[in-house]
Amino acid sequence: MKKLFISAMAIALLAAVGCKGKKTVADCEPNPEIQQKVNEYAEFELKSDLIQNLSANEKELVKIFIEIGQVMDDIYWDEYFGYANRASIDTLCDPAMRAFARIQYGAWDRLDSEKPFLPGYGERPAGCNFYPTDMTAEEFEALEDPLKNDQYSVIRRNAEGKLYVLPYHEAYKKELKKVDKLLAKAIKLADNEGLKKYLEARREAFKTDDYFESDMVWMDMKDSKLDFVVGPIENYDDGINGLKCSHEAFVLVKDEEWSNDLSKFAALLPEMQKLLPCDEKYKKEVPGTDCDINVYDVVYYAGDCNAGSKTIAINLPNDERVQLKKGSRRLQLKNAMRAKFDNIMVPIAKLMVCDEQVDSVTFNAFFGNTCYHEVAHGLGIKNTVNSGIPCRQALGAQYSAWEEAKADVCGLFLTEQLIERGEITNTTVAQNYITFIAGILRSVRFGATEAHGVANIMCYNYFYEHGAFTRNADGKYVINVDKAREAARGWASIIIAMEGEGDMAAAKAYSDKNGKIGADLQRDLDAIRDANIPRDIIYKQGAAVLGL
Repeated sequence: MKKLFISAMAIALLAAVGCKGKKTVADCEPNPEIQQKVNEYAEFELKSDLIQNLSANEKELVKIFIEIGQVMDDIYWDEYFGYANRASIDTLCDPAMRAFARIQYGAWDRLDSEKPFLPGYGERPAGCNFYPTDMTAEEFEALEDPLKNDQYSVIRRNAEGKLYVLPYHEAYKKELKKVDKLLAKAIKLADNEGLKKYLEARREAFKTDDYFESDMVWMDMKDSKLDFVVGPIENYDDGINGLKCSHEAFVLVKDEEWSNDLSKFAALLPEMQKLLPCDEKYKKEVPGTDCDINVYDVVYYAGDCNAGSKTIAINLPNDERVQLKKGSRRLQLKNAMRAKFDNIMVPIAKLMVCDEQVDSVTFNAFFGNTCYHEVAHGLGIKNTVNSGIPCRQALGAQYSAWEEAKADVCGLFLTEQLIERGEITNTTVAQNYITFIAGILRSVRFGATEAHGVANIMCYNYFYEHGAFTRNADGKYVINVDKAREAARGWASIIIAMEGEGDMAAAKAYSDKNGKIGADLQRDLDAIRDANIPRDIIYKQGAAVLGL
């Protein structure tokens, strides 16, 4: 009853927010502080010229995928915020509050350490709506159900207040019934055999919560013009156990020209593994080479990937079993990258990077750093050297931030290696390091509670302490490329060892100490804010935007 009372109170407060005694939504005026937060997201029309290269059936598939994505969006609202709370957002008469809550998928500002901005809400529940908000650690430990640690289940209370486990396919039975019907239509339309097999396998996975086979089939889908990343995938929102996966969807159209340029790098992964700057014991695992690196335009986002900061590259599957058998696929979202580069990176660079180096912040370097961030997820170590259990399991809720940190710096290191070998010719080592450090100023704005944000803060602090950059008399960054290269090696070594040992306490102690924004960095972030540079982007998207 306590939880229901709080929700009802929150809903009542939400309904009154911003009205100032006025009776209609149309009469309400936006809260200026919240309107400023809304303005920090640059709107971008999400479309692609590649749509014109699709067949009639493929265009119909895009529309069906968007419909399925809308269902994933609904499920994610419940996982993160709860259906009842979501409904209350529509009653807000303050248009700025309403808009910002929709951007954040809830009451907490994801790019400001998840601080609450809606009345009636306090600190974000660590486990979102995956667990009862009043659940104790002792209760969870005492729950005797092996599915409680399953990635695809939620924990609920029965009428007597006892905990029980509900698999996703039961918790979201109504929503997934609609998905099943839409997938049946899509399977009939799919002309590409690989795409058809994947849709069939994914359809079955939604019914069983067993995604292994569909992930394996997805790995074999090599020549489809369309891709559809859909389902419960990332576990960033579970701050209790780092287990529960959030629903999302990406609808993608392949850029075959750019993809062909990158395809040769998959075969180099075992060799790249050997080059990693860490102890030999952490790189004995051999990454799979049956993987691909492709470039896409993304034409629809839904659910987790659409909340707050927008994803610009994908590295999947997350299942270590699939990674060890077949590797992983790296999907670079070129139009989304370009949107962030033009709207955010370029203005930050002009404001913060010294005049002599600002022209070294380039889209090709930004694309390369992002691309090899995803490649680096497949490198390093997946199972701890002492116990052999997965690093993800050993590090628990600490894993996501450390894994993102590994991908950042190891991706930078690998890009450097490939440039020096002549494999990458459209950028230089200096451009990549300068762009990388400018990029930290973009990414660190994601906040200290989001995995990518924590990873970037730790990286920033390590690079700063090791002289990778200084500030000139104007307060602008001067990057010392040689020292930045040394710092990249040292930081990579720390991260890979942290994952390889699987010491959760040590990982937490390090991130607690070094994952904080210092005074100098805060001044820089304040300057970027005062210059009204967007923090991220929001999409105007859908079938109508695509002309379908």
